[in-house]
Amino acid sequence: MCMNITAQHVAPEEIMELLDGELSAAEAQAISAHIEDCAECARLAEQLRTTSQALSAWKVAAIPTRLEDSITEVAAKAGSGAEIGNSGLFVRTSFWSWKQWAGLGCGAAVSALLLFAIFLPMRYERRQVAQHRIDGFAAEHTERLDQRTGGDRDRVVTRGSIGRLQKDGAVMGALIGTPESAKALQDVLPPRLEDAPMIARTVALSMMTRDFAASRSSLDAIVARYQGYSAQMNVSTTENSPRSLEASLRIPAPALSSTIRDLKTLGRVERESQSGEEVTRQHEDLVARLKNSRETEQRLREILQQRTGKVTDVLKVEQEIARVRGEIEEMEAEQKALEHRVDFATVELQLTEEYKAQLNPPAPSVSTRVHNAFVAGYQNVSETLLGIVLFFAEFGPAILIWLAILSLPVVAIWRRYRRLSAAV
Repeated sequence: MCMNITAQHVAPEEIMELLDGELSAAEAQAISAHIEDCAECARLAEQLRTTSQALSAWKVAAIPTRLEDSITEVAAKAGSGAEIGNSGLFVRTSFWSWKQWAGLGCGAAVSALLLFAIFLPMRYERRQVAQHRIDGFAAEHTERLDQRTGGDRDRVVTRGSIGRLQKDGAVMGALIGTPESAKALQDVLPPRLEDAPMIARTVALSMMTRDFAASRSSLDAIVARYQGYSAQMNVSTTENSPRSLEASLRIPAPALSSTIRDLKTLGRVERESQSGEEVTRQHEDLVARLKNSRETEQRLREILQQRTGKVTDVLKVEQEIARVRGEIEEMEAEQKALEHRVDFATVELQLTEEYKAQLNPPAPSVSTRVHNAFVAGYQNVSETLLGIVLFFAEFGPAILIWLAILSLPVVAIWRRYRRLSAAV
């Protein structure tokens, strides 16, 4: 073997061969003599000797008995040609203890409860808001339906929502439908031409005012001046926010232009829209149907007076008269409602105050804020508990079914774990 000894150092590979005893006697003697004379090569030889001793002292830890038995069993089956199947599918999880499985299950349950506690109250609150909106829409739709069917007249009077129609009360009586009121209504409204189209007018105004109180008083005066009334009015006077008014007014059709002109003096008009619906054909159809139904009722009454046959025949005629009379009353109510829409135009008014925010708004006291905080906390807790109860009441059966289905593989894993533990 040719040694690679330079003028200064010996190659590290040759030093390793010297330590391992792989060199000849002459080569070993020459390299040893060089190491004794060269301090750097001696230091390198010492490091290599220490590393070699550490590697010689290192021992590999023994593998677990269960793993060794499992590997031996699988190797034996593989050597014998038998099908291994899914015997190694749960090898890793089979070494888990019951404490590890219990900790995993508890962690999953706590995470699920936290998610339910956070998201369920939000979902319940959204349902309540949606339900309030549906209820409000249903109430508004019912009120409009009452106005179309004539029920608005009686309800307006009983609810006290009619404004000051006239000082002597003649027009108010006309809305109720008494014989004296019909004459009063004819005095207030001009006679309708037979050939003139019947148009139900609707006006929408959105205005901004600086003096809300003065505008409100002027509004009442304008409505009373033109013998109209307020079918609905909502006033909002929330603190630290602009006051607003939303009103649905009924104004006699001939005075609509003058009323609109006076209403525009209440403030600055931001939006205005006018529309008209012609109901002439609908009114003519109602009049013709009413005429036919009345003639039918008259003929039935004549037949009833002349009928002297069986009692069952008489009862059938009376039932038919009652049915026709019900239809006549419904059509009369619809006709009155239609004529009322034509005689009284609808004005949808929205009045908003020009609000100037205060620099230092009055802040609530500390006790009030603490009280509100406790009330809000109690409401949040109650809503959270109620949301959890409602969730389990709604989804509890489904959760139990899924737990029953998912428990099957857990039981299988547990049985396999017990078998492996018994085998060890």
